[in-house]
Amino acid sequence: MAGLNPSQREAVAHGGGPLLIVAGAGTGKTKTLACRVAHLVHEGVDPSRILLLTFTRRASEQMLRRASQMVGGGAAGKVWGGTFHSTANRLLRMYGRALGLSPDFTVMDESDAADLMSLIRNELGVAKKDRRFPSKATLVKVYSHTVNAQRQLEAVIASHFPWCKDDFEAIQRIFRLYVQRKRRQQVLDYDDLLLFWNALCGAAKTGEVVADRFEHILVDEYQDTNIVQAEILMGMRKKHNNITVVGDDAQAIYSFRAATIRNILDFPKHFPGATVVTLEQNYRSVKPILTASNAVMAGARERYTKELWSERESAQRPFLVTCFDEAEQTEMVCTGILEHLEQGIPLQQQAVLFRAGHHSAMLEVELARRNIPFHKYGGLRFVETAHIKDLVSVLRLVENPFDEISWFRVLQLLEGIGPRTARRVMDALGVTRPEPGADGDEQAIAPANPLRRLIADPPQVPAAARESFANLCATIRHFDTDRSSTGGAGDDLRAGGEPELAVQIDLVRRFYEPICTQRYENAPARLRDLEQLGSIASRYRSRRRFLTDLTLDPPAATSDLAREPYLEEDYLILSTIHSAKGCEWTVVHILHAADGMIPSDMAVGDEAGVDEERRLFYVAMTRAKDWLYVYFPLRYYHSRFGSADAHGLAQLTRFISGRVRAHFEPRAGAGLEERLRLDSAARNPYARIAGLLGE
Repeated sequence: MAGLNPSQREAVAHGGGPLLIVAGAGTGKTKTLACRVAHLVHEGVDPSRILLLTFTRRASEQMLRRASQMVGGGAAGKVWGGTFHSTANRLLRMYGRALGLSPDFTVMDESDAADLMSLIRNELGVAKKDRRFPSKATLVKVYSHTVNAQRQLEAVIASHFPWCKDDFEAIQRIFRLYVQRKRRQQVLDYDDLLLFWNALCGAAKTGEVVADRFEHILVDEYQDTNIVQAEILMGMRKKHNNITVVGDDAQAIYSFRAATIRNILDFPKHFPGATVVTLEQNYRSVKPILTASNAVMAGARERYTKELWSERESAQRPFLVTCFDEAEQTEMVCTGILEHLEQGIPLQQQAVLFRAGHHSAMLEVELARRNIPFHKYGGLRFVETAHIKDLVSVLRLVENPFDEISWFRVLQLLEGIGPRTARRVMDALGVTRPEPGADGDEQAIAPANPLRRLIADPPQVPAAARESFANLCATIRHFDTDRSSTGGAGDDLRAGGEPELAVQIDLVRRFYEPICTQRYENAPARLRDLEQLGSIASRYRSRRRFLTDLTLDPPAATSDLAREPYLEEDYLILSTIHSAKGCEWTVVHILHAADGMIPSDMAVGDEAGVDEERRLFYVAMTRAKDWLYVYFPLRYYHSRFGSADAHGLAQLTRFISGRVRAHFEPRAGAGLEERLRLDSAARNPYARIAGLLGE
């Protein structure tokens, strides 16, 4: 308690009942939540009856590590900690039979879901028209938003995907078949994990057992939760009303993922008798930055009133830099970065933030020209790369022999096998499960295991695929196909008839290496990734747990997509504002503070969209500790119909009104006044004649 301010101490020492901690940017919410966990353990609460829900496993581990250091003895290590999805997976393995869900289900990630959507779309033939049909990625977004927002499909398409409205009936058919396929295959996607957990809370008897497991539930980043997650928490608190949520309504910026700000605004309604504690002391930014940020948020329609303050004094206000055009914006950003570098601020303590990824295109070219190394947040995650998904698909079909998508992918790795032949082979092996019975249970007679059919009576394949198909069969023989028919080994013990997981991956890698070498130009780098995957697997005793963790909380990087390493470790950070949430830097540059950019012209259709864009701008501003630069280009150039260059004059973002502007220090781009004078003269015929006459 000694290191806490009065508001933090009040939150940590809160007794029982609902508690909402409204934690402004940089106010020490992570420390406060970790201290509350430690306080509960110190007060005698059984750690195994505490559930800590975060949005990344790393955040959970960090908080529990800090709590353990406070209480000692490793007691906090017994706390249930993790993301909503990983916790749902864990509970469903234990109690899912109450919903007719077998504990051997597998979890597919977003790209797997997209592949299944594509498979169904092609089977229905809906995309074979003389007009554009939604891509598989769009279909997944539509489906996920419908489920997480708990809205009718037709309404979601009308409000968020209006270009898809003419294909509503076809999309509806695809989604119905998608749900049926998942049910047959005992496969869940990310959204299903939440839906099944929510249903589990309402199950007779089992729901009470699940809710009674935890005496206290703590939730981080509550402003980023969706309707289903809020319903889960209400279902989990039927018996014990002890729930603590931490969040900041001013940082609710993920509505495109179906997160809703209403959850945090309506928390006192959802949990009557709730105590609200507001954290306002900021430990990150200097006072002038907070003053300007508070002024921006003052224009929000609905919010928890708070005024961030800091003991960190500074005479320097944030800069509002007006530039002639985007080229001058780029020049000034680079110059500012190098100036701060000369002042002793490393590149890694400087960041350039922007609303959309393509907004940094011109800047990236100039940074390269000036030899300023940078790292841009974004790109494919490790498990989304083709070679990793190829190898993991083999493990997935061994874990769940009825995983249609994994079979479809693995078979098409073999030369000479395309979609049609892959479907024929899958039908011959009996990959598709029969329909469940009317009561939702599987039929009494379990379907034959496709893996055992593959080994005992392999179907015919084209001549070009025979060798690689034989290699696949030989690889499968090393696995315990009897145990695979019921989902593989348990969560904690490996199957007695199978080699260790690292050895399993090595077996699959030997089968896959010649395929990888033939399919990809950069095979050596991809094969190194497979070695890294084996290293990750060496920490697991269960194939199921490995596959689940790889899906729900994957590694972030992949060597085949990385740049050549720099001899120096220092580099500038480029990031979208969404990706920058939760980060902080000494110097922050915000690009394109013009209407149409911030706020995005795609988000100004209603007041709710404008409010979220305001919060997004606020998030960007509050990432800065000492220096903040906001850039406003006056002119944007564009090409119309491939003809001569044209330009449009920009308007300063509506979030910097006259009242807000007073908290910024104005700065003009180098030569801006001269350029404007010359531009004005060029439009004046008399001035132009005078120039020709040498006057």
